[in-house]
Amino acid sequence: MVLLSNEEFLTRLTLFYVNARERKPSLPVTLVMKRYDGRTKPTPKNPEMAEPPPEEYKCLYRAQLRKQKISTVVEAKDCEKFLPLFSKVLKSGIDNLKKVKKVKKKKPAASS
Repeated sequence: MVLLSNEEFLTRLTLFYVNARERKPSLPVTLVMKRYDGRTKPTPKNPEMAEPPPEEYKCLYRAQLRKQKISTVVEAKDCEKFLPLFSKVLKSGIDNLKKVKKVKKKKPAASS
């Protein structure tokens, strides 16, 4: 997985959507957002050795298209700048989705 800067993540995510749309049938782009405390090591079993939780959490964004994976970490202070740009990329990527037609099941005739 490649950890990118916030701007580079958004440009690569846009390319993911363009590449996914060009393929027939179109490929899914998987997005994950989660709270991130900055730890890279697992928490120890001994509670005395555990680190205290951070004052501010970060947000981890991941995207995957086939086997290509990208990610970025957004600081709490940068969320106000990042989220409008992220939503704009999502809206442009989701724009050309086809409406799924629901198939209606026929009800069996009531026997008397």
